[in-house]
Amino acid sequence: MTKKITLLYTILVSFFSCKQEPKQVNTPGLSANFSTILDNYYEDGLKLNPINATMAGDHRYDDIFINLLSDEYLDRIKTHYNTYKNELDAFSDEDLSDSEKMSKAILIWECNMNLEEQKFNANLTPIDQMWSPNLFMGQLASGSSAQPFKTVEDYQKWLKRVDGYLEWLNSAEERMREGMEKGHVLPKSLIVKVLPQLESLTERNLENHLFYKPIKKFPIDFSEEEKSNLEEGFTKMILEKIVPAYERLHKFMSEEYLDAGRESSGIQGEPDGDAYYAHQIKKYTTTNMTAAEIHELGLSEVARIRSEMEKIKIAVGFEGDLKAFFDFVRSNKELMPYKDPNEVIDNFNAIHEHMKPQIEKLFDVKPKTAFEVRRTEAFREKSASAEYNPGSLDGTRPGIFYVPIPDVMVYNTYSDESLFLHEAIPGHHYQISLTQESDVLPKFRKTLWYSGYGEGWALYSESLGTELGLYTDPYQLFGMLGAEMHRAVRLVVDTGLHYKGWTREEAIQYSLDNEAESEASITSEIERYMANPGQALSYKIGQLKIRELREKAEKAMGENFDIRKFHNQVLETGCVPLALLEDKINSWIKVNN
Repeated sequence: MTKKITLLYTILVSFFSCKQEPKQVNTPGLSANFSTILDNYYEDGLKLNPINATMAGDHRYDDIFINLLSDEYLDRIKTHYNTYKNELDAFSDEDLSDSEKMSKAILIWECNMNLEEQKFNANLTPIDQMWSPNLFMGQLASGSSAQPFKTVEDYQKWLKRVDGYLEWLNSAEERMREGMEKGHVLPKSLIVKVLPQLESLTERNLENHLFYKPIKKFPIDFSEEEKSNLEEGFTKMILEKIVPAYERLHKFMSEEYLDAGRESSGIQGEPDGDAYYAHQIKKYTTTNMTAAEIHELGLSEVARIRSEMEKIKIAVGFEGDLKAFFDFVRSNKELMPYKDPNEVIDNFNAIHEHMKPQIEKLFDVKPKTAFEVRRTEAFREKSASAEYNPGSLDGTRPGIFYVPIPDVMVYNTYSDESLFLHEAIPGHHYQISLTQESDVLPKFRKTLWYSGYGEGWALYSESLGTELGLYTDPYQLFGMLGAEMHRAVRLVVDTGLHYKGWTREEAIQYSLDNEAESEASITSEIERYMANPGQALSYKIGQLKIRELREKAEKAMGENFDIRKFHNQVLETGCVPLALLEDKINSWIKVNN
Protein backbone atom coordinates (compact mmCIF):
# COMPACT_ATOMS: atom_id res chain seq x y z
CA MET A 1 0.00 0.00 0.00
CA THR A 2 2.52 2.51 0.75
CA LYS A 3 5.20 0.92 -1.24
CA LYS A 4 4.82 -1.33 -4.24
CA ILE A 5 1.57 -1.42 -5.66
CA THR A 6 0.34 -4.73 -6.15
CA LEU A 7 -0.71 -7.44 -8.25
CA LEU A 8 -3.68 -5.21 -8.66
CA TYR A 9 -1.78 -2.58 -10.60
CA THR A 10 -0.57 -5.19 -13.01
CA ILE A 11 -3.67 -7.38 -13.09
CA LEU A 12 -6.56 -5.28 -11.86
CA VAL A 13 -6.05 -1.60 -12.51
CA SER A 14 -5.56 -2.37 -16.16
CA PHE A 15 -9.23 -3.28 -16.28
CA PHE A 16 -10.46 0.24 -15.81
CA SER A 17 -9.89 3.91 -15.15
CA CYS A 18 -11.82 4.37 -11.91
CA LYS A 19 -13.93 7.49 -11.77
CA GLN A 20 -17.09 8.52 -9.97
CA GLU A 21 -19.71 5.86 -9.29
CA PRO A 22 -22.15 5.19 -10.83
CA LYS A 23 -22.08 5.83 -14.59
CA GLN A 24 -24.56 5.04 -17.35
CA VAL A 25 -23.69 1.74 -18.98
CA ASN A 26 -22.94 1.46 -22.66
CA THR A 27 -24.78 -1.77 -23.45
CA PRO A 28 -27.94 -2.21 -21.34
CA GLY A 29 -28.50 -5.85 -22.24
CA LEU A 30 -24.92 -6.82 -21.53
CA SER A 31 -24.94 -4.78 -18.33
CA ALA A 32 -28.04 -6.62 -17.14
CA ASN A 33 -26.28 -9.93 -17.71
CA PHE A 34 -23.22 -8.67 -15.85
CA SER A 35 -25.37 -7.55 -12.92
CA THR A 36 -26.99 -10.99 -12.87
CA ILE A 37 -23.57 -12.61 -12.58
CA LEU A 38 -22.69 -10.36 -9.65
CA ASP A 39 -26.00 -11.16 -7.95
CA ASN A 40 -25.55 -14.87 -8.56
CA TYR A 41 -22.04 -14.76 -7.16
CA TYR A 42 -23.36 -13.17 -3.99
CA GLU A 43 -26.26 -15.62 -3.62
CA ASP A 44 -24.08 -18.65 -4.29
CA GLY A 45 -21.60 -17.35 -1.74
CA LEU A 46 -24.32 -17.28 0.94
CA LYS A 47 -25.15 -20.91 0.18
CA LEU A 48 -21.48 -21.82 0.50
CA ASN A 49 -21.26 -20.13 3.90
CA PRO A 50 -24.70 -19.55 5.47
CA ILE A 51 -23.10 -17.93 8.53
CA ASN A 52 -22.28 -14.98 6.27
CA ALA A 53 -25.96 -14.71 5.40
CA THR A 54 -26.88 -14.63 9.09
CA MET A 55 -24.30 -11.93 9.71
CA ALA A 56 -25.74 -9.89 6.86
CA GLY A 57 -29.22 -10.15 8.37
CA ASP A 58 -30.43 -12.64 5.74
CA HIS A 59 -32.11 -15.38 7.76
CA ARG A 60 -32.99 -17.86 5.02
CA TYR A 61 -30.18 -20.19 6.07
CA ASP A 62 -30.15 -19.79 9.86
CA ASP A 63 -30.64 -23.54 10.28
CA ILE A 64 -27.53 -24.51 8.28
CA PHE A 65 -23.89 -24.86 9.26
CA ILE A 66 -21.81 -26.04 6.31
CA ASN A 67 -18.91 -28.36 7.07
CA LEU A 68 -16.16 -26.14 5.66
CA LEU A 69 -13.61 -28.91 6.21
CA SER A 70 -15.16 -31.65 4.10
CA ASP A 71 -13.64 -32.72 0.78
CA GLU A 72 -17.01 -32.14 -0.86
CA TYR A 73 -17.03 -28.53 0.31
CA LEU A 74 -13.49 -27.90 -0.88
CA ASP A 75 -14.47 -29.20 -4.34
CA ARG A 76 -17.51 -26.90 -4.36
CA ILE A 77 -15.31 -23.93 -3.51
CA LYS A 78 -12.96 -24.59 -6.41
CA THR A 79 -15.85 -25.02 -8.82
CA HIS A 80 -17.47 -21.82 -7.53
CA TYR A 81 -14.46 -19.58 -8.15
CA ASN A 82 -13.44 -21.19 -11.45
CA THR A 83 -16.99 -20.87 -12.78
CA TYR A 84 -17.22 -17.16 -12.06
CA LYS A 85 -13.74 -16.48 -13.43
CA ASN A 86 -14.80 -18.08 -16.70
CA GLU A 87 -18.10 -16.17 -16.81
CA LEU A 88 -16.31 -12.85 -16.36
CA ASP A 89 -14.17 -13.54 -19.43
CA ALA A 90 -17.24 -13.00 -21.60
CA PHE A 91 -17.36 -9.30 -20.72
CA SER A 92 -15.16 -6.71 -22.38
CA ASP A 93 -14.25 -3.70 -20.28
CA GLU A 94 -15.35 -1.45 -23.15
CA ASP A 95 -18.95 -2.55 -22.54
CA LEU A 96 -18.93 -1.89 -18.81
CA SER A 97 -19.39 1.24 -16.73
CA ASP A 98 -16.59 2.41 -14.45
CA SER A 99 -18.36 0.93 -11.46
CA GLU A 100 -18.80 -2.38 -13.26
CA LYS A 101 -15.15 -2.43 -14.26
CA MET A 102 -14.25 -2.10 -10.61
CA SER A 103 -16.64 -4.89 -9.68
CA LYS A 104 -15.09 -7.09 -12.36
CA ALA A 105 -11.58 -6.33 -11.12
CA ILE A 106 -12.54 -7.05 -7.52
CA LEU A 107 -14.28 -10.30 -8.42
CA ILE A 108 -11.29 -11.54 -10.40
CA TRP A 109 -9.08 -10.70 -7.45
CA GLU A 110 -11.44 -12.64 -5.17
CA CYS A 111 -11.46 -15.69 -7.39
CA ASN A 112 -7.70 -15.75 -7.89
CA MET A 113 -6.85 -15.29 -4.22
CA ASN A 114 -9.31 -17.93 -3.02
CA LEU A 115 -8.17 -20.45 -5.60
CA GLU A 116 -4.54 -19.81 -4.70
CA GLU A 117 -5.34 -20.36 -1.03
CA GLN A 118 -6.66 -23.84 -1.82
CA LYS A 119 -3.07 -24.89 -2.59
CA PHE A 120 -2.15 -24.67 1.08
CA ASN A 121 -3.15 -26.72 4.12
CA ALA A 122 -4.69 -24.12 6.42
CA ASN A 123 -7.66 -26.44 6.96
CA LEU A 124 -5.36 -28.83 8.86
CA THR A 125 -5.21 -26.35 11.74
CA PRO A 126 -8.91 -25.47 11.94
CA ILE A 127 -9.05 -24.46 15.61
CA ASP A 128 -7.06 -21.80 17.39
CA GLN A 129 -7.54 -19.49 20.36
CA MET A 130 -8.52 -16.43 18.37
CA TRP A 131 -10.12 -16.83 14.97
CA SER A 132 -11.79 -20.20 14.51
CA PRO A 133 -15.51 -20.94 13.88
CA ASN A 134 -16.06 -22.53 17.30
CA LEU A 135 -15.47 -19.15 18.93
CA PHE A 136 -17.90 -17.39 16.63
CA MET A 137 -20.50 -20.09 17.22
CA GLY A 138 -20.16 -19.32 20.91
CA GLN A 139 -21.10 -15.73 20.16
CA LEU A 140 -24.16 -16.84 18.20
CA ALA A 141 -25.09 -19.30 20.94
CA SER A 142 -25.27 -16.53 23.51
CA GLY A 143 -28.45 -15.19 21.93
CA SER A 144 -26.98 -11.67 21.85
CA SER A 145 -25.38 -11.73 18.41
CA ALA A 146 -26.51 -12.11 14.81
CA GLN A 147 -28.46 -15.37 15.22
CA PRO A 148 -32.06 -14.33 16.01
CA PHE A 149 -34.05 -15.86 18.86
CA LYS A 150 -37.36 -14.06 18.40
CA THR A 151 -39.71 -16.84 17.32
CA VAL A 152 -40.15 -20.54 18.05
CA GLU A 153 -38.91 -21.20 14.52
CA ASP A 154 -35.73 -19.23 15.30
CA TYR A 155 -35.00 -21.51 18.25
CA GLN A 156 -35.69 -24.60 16.17
CA LYS A 157 -33.42 -23.34 13.39
CA TRP A 158 -30.61 -22.94 15.90
CA LEU A 159 -31.02 -26.54 17.07
CA LYS A 160 -30.61 -27.70 13.47
CA ARG A 161 -27.62 -25.41 12.91
CA VAL A 162 -25.93 -26.88 15.98
CA ASP A 163 -26.22 -30.36 14.43
CA GLY A 164 -24.29 -29.12 11.40
CA TYR A 165 -21.76 -27.45 13.66
CA LEU A 166 -21.17 -30.73 15.50
CA GLU A 167 -20.26 -32.33 12.16
CA TRP A 168 -17.69 -29.58 11.70
CA LEU A 169 -16.29 -30.17 15.20
CA ASN A 170 -15.86 -33.85 14.41
CA SER A 171 -14.16 -33.01 11.11
CA ALA A 172 -11.91 -30.54 12.93
CA GLU A 173 -10.44 -33.37 14.99
CA GLU A 174 -10.02 -35.50 11.86
CA ARG A 175 -8.23 -32.66 10.06
CA MET A 176 -5.97 -32.03 13.04
CA ARG A 177 -5.02 -35.70 13.08
CA GLU A 178 -4.21 -35.43 9.39
CA GLY A 179 -2.19 -32.34 10.18
CA MET A 180 -0.21 -34.24 12.81
CA GLU A 181 0.83 -36.71 10.12
CA LYS A 182 1.79 -34.02 7.60
CA GLY A 183 3.55 -31.57 9.92
CA HIS A 184 0.77 -28.97 10.11
CA VAL A 185 0.03 -28.38 13.80
CA LEU A 186 -0.41 -25.42 16.11
CA PRO A 187 2.43 -24.27 18.35
CA LYS A 188 2.13 -25.72 21.85
CA SER A 189 1.79 -22.22 23.29
CA LEU A 190 -1.43 -21.74 21.32
CA ILE A 191 -2.88 -25.15 22.07
CA VAL A 192 -2.78 -24.47 25.81
CA LYS A 193 -4.81 -21.28 25.20
CA VAL A 194 -7.51 -23.23 23.36
CA LEU A 195 -7.98 -25.78 26.14
CA PRO A 196 -9.78 -23.56 28.69
CA GLN A 197 -12.08 -22.29 25.93
CA LEU A 198 -13.11 -25.86 25.17
CA GLU A 199 -13.34 -26.82 28.82
CA SER A 200 -15.73 -23.96 29.59
CA LEU A 201 -18.29 -25.60 27.30
CA THR A 202 -18.13 -28.96 29.07
CA GLU A 203 -20.16 -27.38 31.90
CA ARG A 204 -23.11 -29.62 32.80
CA ASN A 205 -24.95 -27.09 34.91
CA LEU A 206 -27.38 -25.78 32.33
CA GLU A 207 -27.84 -22.47 34.11
CA ASN A 208 -24.14 -21.74 33.59
CA HIS A 209 -23.83 -23.05 30.04
CA LEU A 210 -23.36 -20.54 27.23
CA PHE A 211 -25.61 -22.50 24.85
CA TYR A 212 -28.49 -22.32 27.34
CA LYS A 213 -28.65 -18.53 27.42
CA PRO A 214 -31.37 -18.19 24.75
CA ILE A 215 -33.67 -20.22 27.02
CA LYS A 216 -33.32 -17.48 29.61
CA LYS A 217 -34.43 -14.89 27.06
CA PHE A 218 -37.74 -16.25 25.83
CA PRO A 219 -39.93 -13.65 24.12
CA ILE A 220 -43.01 -12.86 26.22
CA ASP A 221 -45.44 -14.21 23.61
CA PHE A 222 -44.19 -17.81 23.83
CA SER A 223 -46.72 -20.23 25.29
CA GLU A 224 -45.85 -22.46 28.25
CA GLU A 225 -45.97 -25.50 25.97
CA GLU A 226 -43.59 -23.89 23.49
CA LYS A 227 -41.21 -22.94 26.30
CA SER A 228 -41.31 -26.45 27.72
CA ASN A 229 -40.61 -28.07 24.35
CA LEU A 230 -37.69 -25.73 23.66
CA GLU A 231 -36.25 -26.21 27.13
CA GLU A 232 -36.30 -29.96 26.53
CA GLY A 233 -34.71 -29.57 23.09
CA PHE A 234 -31.94 -27.30 24.35
CA THR A 235 -31.28 -29.54 27.34
CA LYS A 236 -30.79 -32.57 25.11
CA MET A 237 -28.72 -30.53 22.65
CA ILE A 238 -26.35 -29.36 25.39
CA LEU A 239 -26.06 -32.46 27.59
CA GLU A 240 -26.23 -35.13 24.88
CA LYS A 241 -24.42 -33.36 22.03
CA ILE A 242 -22.45 -30.20 22.89
CA VAL A 243 -20.92 -31.31 26.18
CA PRO A 244 -19.80 -34.77 24.94
CA ALA A 245 -18.38 -33.24 21.74
CA TYR A 246 -16.39 -30.66 23.67
CA GLU A 247 -15.23 -33.25 26.19
CA ARG A 248 -13.88 -35.43 23.35
CA LEU A 249 -12.21 -32.51 21.62
CA HIS A 250 -10.71 -31.24 24.87
CA LYS A 251 -9.32 -34.69 25.66
CA PHE A 252 -7.79 -35.00 22.20
CA MET A 253 -6.25 -31.53 22.17
CA SER A 254 -4.97 -31.72 25.77
CA GLU A 255 -3.28 -35.08 25.22
CA GLU A 256 -2.38 -36.25 21.72
CA TYR A 257 -2.49 -32.88 20.00
CA LEU A 258 -0.58 -31.03 22.70
CA ASP A 259 2.12 -33.68 22.58
CA ALA A 260 2.37 -33.19 18.82
CA GLY A 261 2.34 -29.38 19.03
CA ARG A 262 5.30 -27.68 17.43
CA GLU A 263 7.95 -25.74 19.30
CA SER A 264 8.41 -23.15 16.55
CA SER A 265 6.38 -19.95 16.81
CA GLY A 266 6.15 -18.89 13.16
CA ILE A 267 4.61 -20.47 10.10
CA GLN A 268 8.14 -21.31 8.90
CA GLY A 269 7.82 -24.31 11.18
CA GLU A 270 5.31 -25.88 8.79
CA PRO A 271 5.80 -27.36 5.30
CA ASP A 272 5.48 -24.66 2.59
CA GLY A 273 5.44 -22.07 5.37
CA ASP A 274 7.33 -19.43 3.37
CA ALA A 275 5.02 -19.71 0.35
CA TYR A 276 1.95 -19.62 2.57
CA TYR A 277 3.20 -16.51 4.36
CA ALA A 278 3.82 -14.75 1.05
CA HIS A 279 0.25 -15.55 0.08
CA GLN A 280 -1.06 -14.27 3.42
CA ILE A 281 0.84 -11.00 3.00
CA LYS A 282 -0.77 -10.47 -0.41
CA LYS A 283 -4.17 -11.49 0.91
CA TYR A 284 -4.19 -9.17 3.90
CA THR A 285 -2.30 -6.14 2.59
CA THR A 286 -3.50 -6.44 -1.05
CA THR A 287 0.03 -5.45 -2.09
CA ASN A 288 3.06 -7.17 -3.56
CA MET A 289 5.31 -6.11 -0.69
CA THR A 290 7.73 -8.75 0.52
CA ALA A 291 8.26 -9.79 4.13
CA ALA A 292 11.71 -8.18 4.03
CA GLU A 293 10.32 -4.84 2.82
CA ILE A 294 7.61 -4.86 5.45
CA HIS A 295 10.09 -5.67 8.21
CA GLU A 296 12.26 -2.70 7.25
CA LEU A 297 9.22 -0.42 7.00
CA GLY A 298 8.23 -1.52 10.48
CA LEU A 299 11.64 -0.70 11.92
CA SER A 300 11.49 2.75 10.30
CA GLU A 301 7.99 3.49 11.63
CA VAL A 302 8.91 2.30 15.13
CA ALA A 303 11.84 4.75 15.16
CA ARG A 304 9.67 7.63 13.92
CA ILE A 305 6.91 7.05 16.46
CA ARG A 306 9.39 6.65 19.31
CA SER A 307 10.61 10.18 18.63
CA GLU A 308 7.02 11.46 18.93
CA MET A 309 6.55 9.55 22.16
CA GLU A 310 9.66 11.15 23.60
CA LYS A 311 7.93 14.52 23.24
CA ILE A 312 4.96 13.35 25.30
CA LYS A 313 7.24 11.90 27.95
CA ILE A 314 8.99 15.26 28.31
CA ALA A 315 5.69 17.17 28.28
CA VAL A 316 4.32 15.24 31.30
CA GLY A 317 7.59 15.72 33.17
CA PHE A 318 8.63 12.09 33.37
CA GLU A 319 12.28 11.52 34.14
CA GLY A 320 13.78 8.37 32.74
CA ASP A 321 14.04 6.66 29.38
CA LEU A 322 11.14 5.73 27.14
CA LYS A 323 11.06 2.11 28.27
CA ALA A 324 10.70 3.29 31.86
CA PHE A 325 7.87 5.56 30.73
CA PHE A 326 6.15 2.56 29.15
CA ASP A 327 6.36 0.76 32.49
CA PHE A 328 5.02 3.85 34.26
CA VAL A 329 2.01 4.10 31.94
CA ARG A 330 1.32 0.36 32.18
CA SER A 331 1.26 0.45 35.99
CA ASN A 332 -0.11 3.95 36.66
CA LYS A 333 -3.07 3.39 38.99
CA GLU A 334 -4.49 6.79 38.07
CA LEU A 335 -5.09 5.33 34.61
CA MET A 336 -6.95 2.36 36.14
CA PRO A 337 -9.88 4.17 37.80
CA TYR A 338 -12.69 1.65 37.45
CA LYS A 339 -14.19 -0.90 39.82
CA ASP A 340 -17.19 -1.97 37.75
CA PRO A 341 -17.05 -3.13 34.10
CA ASN A 342 -20.04 -0.94 33.32
CA GLU A 343 -17.86 2.09 34.01
CA VAL A 344 -15.63 1.07 31.09
CA ILE A 345 -18.64 0.92 28.78
CA ASP A 346 -19.90 4.27 30.12
CA ASN A 347 -16.54 5.88 29.34
CA PHE A 348 -16.68 4.82 25.70
CA ASN A 349 -20.20 6.20 25.40
CA ALA A 350 -18.96 9.47 26.94
CA ILE A 351 -16.18 9.67 24.34
CA HIS A 352 -18.82 9.29 21.64
CA GLU A 353 -20.95 12.09 23.08
CA HIS A 354 -17.94 14.39 23.40
CA MET A 355 -16.92 14.07 19.76
CA LYS A 356 -20.40 14.26 18.19
CA PRO A 357 -20.37 18.05 17.63
CA GLN A 358 -17.12 17.81 15.65
CA ILE A 359 -18.12 14.94 13.35
CA GLU A 360 -19.90 17.29 10.94
CA LYS A 361 -16.61 19.01 10.15
CA LEU A 362 -15.10 15.81 8.78
CA PHE A 363 -18.09 13.82 7.51
CA ASP A 364 -21.19 14.98 5.67
CA VAL A 365 -22.41 11.41 5.11
CA LYS A 366 -23.05 9.33 8.21
CA PRO A 367 -24.48 5.81 8.61
CA LYS A 368 -28.07 5.15 9.59
CA THR A 369 -27.24 1.82 11.28
CA ALA A 370 -27.44 2.03 15.07
CA PHE A 371 -24.38 1.48 17.22
CA GLU A 372 -23.72 -0.05 20.66
CA VAL A 373 -20.79 -0.71 23.00
CA ARG A 374 -20.88 -4.08 24.78
CA ARG A 375 -18.61 -6.12 26.98
CA THR A 376 -17.04 -9.17 25.32
CA GLU A 377 -18.64 -12.45 26.38
CA ALA A 378 -16.96 -14.05 29.38
CA PHE A 379 -16.15 -17.35 27.66
CA ARG A 380 -13.71 -15.69 25.25
CA GLU A 381 -12.67 -12.34 26.71
CA LYS A 382 -9.42 -13.56 28.28
CA SER A 383 -8.02 -14.20 24.79
CA ALA A 384 -9.98 -11.57 22.88
CA SER A 385 -9.04 -8.17 21.57
CA ALA A 386 -11.47 -5.27 21.26
CA GLU A 387 -13.44 -5.73 18.04
CA TYR A 388 -16.34 -4.48 15.94
CA ASN A 389 -19.17 -6.71 14.71
CA PRO A 390 -21.11 -5.19 11.79
CA GLY A 391 -24.82 -4.54 11.87
CA SER A 392 -27.16 -6.27 9.45
CA LEU A 393 -27.50 -5.14 5.85
CA ASP A 394 -31.00 -3.84 6.50
CA GLY A 395 -29.86 -1.88 9.55
CA THR A 396 -32.18 -3.65 11.99
CA ARG A 397 -29.28 -5.11 13.99
CA PRO A 398 -26.82 -2.53 15.33
CA GLY A 399 -23.09 -2.47 14.84
CA ILE A 400 -21.46 -3.59 18.08
CA PHE A 401 -18.12 -2.56 19.57
CA TYR A 402 -17.04 -5.40 21.88
CA VAL A 403 -14.66 -4.54 24.73
CA PRO A 404 -12.91 -7.33 26.71
CA ILE A 405 -12.71 -6.52 30.43
CA PRO A 406 -11.27 -9.68 32.03
CA ASP A 407 -10.17 -7.72 35.14
CA VAL A 408 -11.65 -4.26 35.55
CA MET A 409 -9.30 -3.41 38.41
CA VAL A 410 -6.32 -3.34 36.02
CA TYR A 411 -8.18 -1.97 32.98
CA ASN A 412 -5.99 0.89 31.72
CA THR A 413 -7.80 3.78 30.02
CA TYR A 414 -4.86 5.53 28.36
CA SER A 415 -5.74 4.37 24.84
CA ASP A 416 -9.54 4.42 25.07
CA GLU A 417 -10.05 7.44 22.80
CA SER A 418 -7.98 6.03 19.95
CA LEU A 419 -9.56 2.60 20.46
CA PHE A 420 -13.05 4.07 20.09
CA LEU A 421 -12.07 5.96 16.92
CA HIS A 422 -10.67 2.72 15.45
CA GLU A 423 -13.26 0.10 16.35
CA ALA A 424 -16.30 2.34 16.43
CA ILE A 425 -16.70 5.87 15.06
CA PRO A 426 -15.54 6.91 12.53
CA GLY A 427 -13.58 3.70 12.10
CA HIS A 428 -15.20 0.34 11.42
CA HIS A 429 -18.76 1.47 12.13
CA TYR A 430 -18.68 4.22 9.50
CA GLN A 431 -16.70 2.27 6.94
CA ILE A 432 -18.74 -0.95 7.13
CA SER A 433 -22.18 0.57 7.71
CA LEU A 434 -21.90 3.08 4.86
CA THR A 435 -20.86 0.26 2.55
CA GLN A 436 -23.80 -1.89 3.62
CA GLU A 437 -26.24 1.01 3.26
CA SER A 438 -25.07 1.93 -0.25
CA ASP A 439 -27.79 1.95 -2.93
CA VAL A 440 -25.15 1.85 -5.67
CA LEU A 441 -22.87 -1.08 -4.85
CA PRO A 442 -23.80 -4.64 -5.88
CA LYS A 443 -24.56 -6.95 -2.96
CA PHE A 444 -21.33 -8.90 -3.16
CA ARG A 445 -19.33 -5.72 -2.54
CA LYS A 446 -21.39 -4.78 0.50
CA THR A 447 -20.01 -7.70 2.51
CA LEU A 448 -16.45 -7.88 1.17
CA TRP A 449 -13.59 -7.43 3.59
CA TYR A 450 -10.02 -6.47 2.70
CA SER A 451 -7.91 -5.86 5.78
CA GLY A 452 -5.57 -3.46 4.02
CA TYR A 453 -8.47 -1.12 3.31
CA GLY A 454 -10.72 -1.87 6.31
CA GLU A 455 -8.07 -1.91 9.02
CA GLY A 456 -6.14 0.82 7.23
CA TRP A 457 -9.20 3.08 7.41
CA ALA A 458 -9.70 2.28 11.09
CA LEU A 459 -6.10 3.12 11.96
CA TYR A 460 -6.27 6.27 9.84
CA SER A 461 -9.39 7.20 11.83
CA GLU A 462 -7.33 7.21 15.02
CA SER A 463 -5.32 10.12 13.63
CA LEU A 464 -8.51 12.23 13.42
CA GLY A 465 -8.84 12.54 17.19
CA THR A 466 -7.51 16.07 17.50
CA GLU A 467 -9.82 17.25 14.72
CA LEU A 468 -12.70 15.60 16.63
CA GLY A 469 -11.94 17.39 19.90
CA LEU A 470 -10.16 14.47 21.56
CA TYR A 471 -6.55 13.91 22.71
CA THR A 472 -6.58 16.97 24.99
CA ASP A 473 -5.18 14.76 27.76
CA PRO A 474 -1.49 14.03 27.02
CA TYR A 475 -1.96 10.42 28.09
CA GLN A 476 -4.73 9.95 25.54
CA LEU A 477 -2.46 11.50 22.90
CA PHE A 478 0.23 9.10 24.03
CA GLY A 479 -2.42 6.39 23.73
CA MET A 480 -2.94 7.33 20.08
CA LEU A 481 0.81 7.16 19.48
CA GLY A 482 0.86 3.92 21.41
CA ALA A 483 -1.87 2.48 19.20
CA GLU A 484 0.03 3.51 16.08
CA MET A 485 3.22 2.11 17.57
CA HIS A 486 1.34 -1.10 18.29
CA ARG A 487 0.59 -1.45 14.56
CA ALA A 488 4.14 -0.48 13.58
CA VAL A 489 5.50 -3.09 15.98
CA ARG A 490 3.22 -5.60 14.28
CA LEU A 491 5.11 -5.09 11.02
CA VAL A 492 8.30 -6.05 12.81
CA VAL A 493 7.10 -8.94 14.97
CA ASP A 494 4.77 -10.58 12.46
CA THR A 495 7.54 -10.74 9.88
CA GLY A 496 9.96 -11.57 12.68
CA LEU A 497 7.91 -14.62 13.67
CA HIS A 498 6.98 -15.87 10.21
CA TYR A 499 9.92 -14.74 8.07
CA LYS A 500 12.96 -14.33 10.31
CA GLY A 501 12.30 -17.25 12.63
CA TRP A 502 11.81 -15.30 15.85
CA THR A 503 10.53 -17.12 18.88
CA ARG A 504 7.35 -16.15 20.70
CA GLU A 505 9.51 -14.83 23.53
CA GLU A 506 11.66 -12.66 21.23
CA ALA A 507 8.53 -11.11 19.72
CA ILE A 508 7.07 -10.44 23.17
CA GLN A 509 10.28 -8.78 24.31
CA TYR A 510 10.49 -6.56 21.23
CA SER A 511 6.94 -5.40 21.90
CA LEU A 512 7.63 -4.76 25.58
CA ASP A 513 10.65 -2.66 24.59
CA ASN A 514 8.67 -0.48 22.21
CA GLU A 515 5.13 -0.07 23.50
CA ALA A 516 3.25 0.53 26.73
CA GLU A 517 0.78 -2.36 26.56
CA SER A 518 0.79 -4.74 29.51
CA GLU A 519 2.79 -7.95 29.21
CA ALA A 520 -0.43 -9.97 29.37
CA SER A 521 -1.94 -7.95 26.53
CA ILE A 522 1.24 -8.17 24.46
CA THR A 523 1.45 -11.93 24.99
CA SER A 524 -2.13 -12.31 23.77
CA GLU A 525 -1.32 -10.16 20.74
CA ILE A 526 1.79 -12.12 19.79
CA GLU A 527 -0.17 -15.34 20.03
CA ARG A 528 -2.82 -13.77 17.81
CA TYR A 529 -0.17 -13.15 15.12
CA MET A 530 1.04 -16.70 15.50
CA ALA A 531 -2.48 -17.98 14.84
CA ASN A 532 -3.11 -15.88 11.73
CA PRO A 533 0.09 -14.98 9.85
CA GLY A 534 -0.04 -11.72 7.92
CA GLN A 535 -3.32 -10.29 9.21
CA ALA A 536 -1.56 -7.91 11.59
CA LEU A 537 0.35 -6.32 8.70
CA SER A 538 -2.73 -4.86 7.08
CA TYR A 539 -3.36 -2.01 9.54
CA LYS A 540 -0.22 0.05 9.08
CA ILE A 541 0.11 -0.66 5.37
CA GLY A 542 -3.43 0.56 4.72
CA GLN A 543 -3.16 3.56 7.05
CA LEU A 544 -0.01 4.78 5.35
CA LYS A 545 -1.63 4.51 1.92
CA ILE A 546 -4.74 6.48 2.95
CA ARG A 547 -2.60 9.12 4.66
CA GLU A 548 -0.41 9.35 1.55
CA LEU A 549 -3.48 9.83 -0.65
CA ARG A 550 -4.87 12.54 1.64
CA GLU A 551 -1.59 14.44 1.61
CA LYS A 552 -1.39 14.13 -2.16
CA ALA A 553 -4.94 15.50 -2.54
CA GLU A 554 -4.32 18.35 -0.10
CA LYS A 555 -1.18 19.38 -1.96
CA ALA A 556 -2.71 19.12 -5.43
CA MET A 557 -6.05 20.78 -4.63
CA GLY A 558 -4.90 23.45 -2.19
CA GLU A 559 -7.78 25.63 -0.97
CA ASN A 560 -10.23 23.53 -2.98
CA PHE A 561 -9.51 20.48 -0.83
CA ASP A 562 -12.55 19.47 1.26
CA ILE A 563 -11.83 16.80 3.86
CA ARG A 564 -15.47 15.69 3.86
CA LYS A 565 -15.40 15.05 0.11
CA PHE A 566 -12.11 13.18 0.44
CA HIS A 567 -13.62 10.93 3.09
CA ASN A 568 -16.63 10.37 0.84
CA GLN A 569 -14.32 9.27 -1.97
CA VAL A 570 -12.56 6.79 0.31
CA LEU A 571 -15.72 5.35 1.83
CA GLU A 572 -18.24 5.31 -1.02
CA THR A 573 -16.54 2.54 -2.98
CA GLY A 574 -16.73 0.00 -0.19
CA CYS A 575 -13.90 -2.29 0.84
CA VAL A 576 -11.50 -2.60 -2.11
CA PRO A 577 -7.90 -3.65 -2.72
CA LEU A 578 -5.62 -0.67 -2.17
CA ALA A 579 -4.47 -0.20 -5.75
CA LEU A 580 -8.07 0.33 -6.81
CA LEU A 581 -8.54 2.92 -4.10
CA GLU A 582 -5.39 4.71 -5.18
CA ASP A 583 -6.47 4.79 -8.79
CA LYS A 584 -9.88 6.16 -7.77
CA ILE A 585 -8.40 8.98 -5.66
CA ASN A 586 -5.92 9.88 -8.39
CA SER A 587 -8.80 10.22 -10.85
CA TRP A 588 -10.74 12.37 -8.37
CA ILE A 589 -7.75 14.66 -7.89
CA LYS A 590 -7.30 14.97 -11.65
CA VAL A 591 -10.96 15.85 -12.23
CA ASN A 592 -11.05 18.40 -9.40
CA ASN A 593 -7.66 20.03 -9.90
